[in-house]
Amino acid sequence: MFEALSQKLEVVFKKLRGHGKITEANVQDSLREVRRVLLDADVNYKVARQFIDDVQKRALGQEVLASITPGQLIIKIIYDEMVRLLGEAKVDIAEANTPPTVILVAGLQGSGKTTFAAKLANHLKAKGRVPLLVAADMHRPAAVDQLITLGKQIEIPVYSDRSAGAVNIAEASVDFARKNVRDTVIVDTAGRMHVDEEMMAEVAAVKERTKPHEILFVVDAMTGQDAVNTAKAFDERLSFNGVVLTKLDGDSRGGAALSIRSVVQKPIKFASVGEKLDALEPFYPERIVSRILGMGDIVTLVEKAQVQFDEAKAVDLKEKLRKAQLTFDDFLDQLRQLKSMGSLNDVMGMIPGMDRIQRNVSIDDKQIVRVEAIIQSMTKEERSRPSLINGSRRRRIAIGSGTTVQEVNRLLKQFEEMQRMMKKMSKGNMRRALQGVRLPTN
Repeated sequence: MFEALSQKLEVVFKKLRGHGKITEANVQDSLREVRRVLLDADVNYKVARQFIDDVQKRALGQEVLASITPGQLIIKIIYDEMVRLLGEAKVDIAEANTPPTVILVAGLQGSGKTTFAAKLANHLKAKGRVPLLVAADMHRPAAVDQLITLGKQIEIPVYSDRSAGAVNIAEASVDFARKNVRDTVIVDTAGRMHVDEEMMAEVAAVKERTKPHEILFVVDAMTGQDAVNTAKAFDERLSFNGVVLTKLDGDSRGGAALSIRSVVQKPIKFASVGEKLDALEPFYPERIVSRILGMGDIVTLVEKAQVQFDEAKAVDLKEKLRKAQLTFDDFLDQLRQLKSMGSLNDVMGMIPGMDRIQRNVSIDDKQIVRVEAIIQSMTKEERSRPSLINGSRRRRIAIGSGTTVQEVNRLLKQFEEMQRMMKKMSKGNMRRALQGVRLPTN
């Protein structure tokens, strides 16, 4: 997420930290570079100019505190101003006083609109809501089937009627939800390849008939300035309540995220950070800025861990670690829980300072898949007693997992080292244990 932007800003910050004191000249030089970085990231030029002006006024208008260096002060100011640019605080979606809450999802075709509708339904379901998905995109042939398939995956019903128009479908779905005790209606509307009058008229008609409590505009974060221009056009006709940024896990330069709120004056409410239906995050400006500036995002990491890790299993694992009785089944279970938190690169990126390490070390999610395959190719007895795995068994495991004997040997050796470390820790000799720790290599 924002990898290129983060790396370029880190170069500027490195120079800033080297200044002995803040002067108007070195502030202007540094901020000129920051402005260039923002423009390279496809940030709206008016937004970039205003941002730099605001940072410069604050930087030159403060006395440097004795406890921090001048460079750190400017970085703190940049952080504060970037948070303000993105909205300062998380904004929740609206909720009707009398159910159902109607949420209208709009955007261009290809922005990830239909997938987001399913992700939002899944997100709300996890919070105890009872949503209904509505297939009101009657222009894209596969849209209805796509939403029905996604609905089945998350066990949420989809209201559809292939013989009716989008406006009638959306209106009827609200009555259906009311009669079937569904407290939230999520309407997936039609998208087009570009903004046109027919599309705008249809979405406006759906809005008029359903009286939505929330209108969310879905935008592809990889489209940069085009996203901002489209958002302005949609807002003029729909006056939407919030923005959803999709594909933030892709090669996003960050321009749309940093520009869109300032241009349309509407909050960013969600960020889609992966293809899985649970890869949706509420948008916290301060957390996003921390990631952009290479400061990590420990809060989100902890929240993900709390959701994905089973407390009872954690207690059992702790006891096994204390007794040095970890098996390959335990190891496999922990790998799967780690995978459920998302891409390894994303997880590592939430740890402060790890963004610099990631530039030099390749973290491959496929490696976990290969480790899983090796463990699953072992018998139950082999998983609990790895010492049984001799040469012929290693060859069988390699063939069964589609890997090589060398890869099997490497995993067994790393597991053996981990077991040895746990035994040292269980005897209380932490220093000796840590001396034996080695990072696994590919």
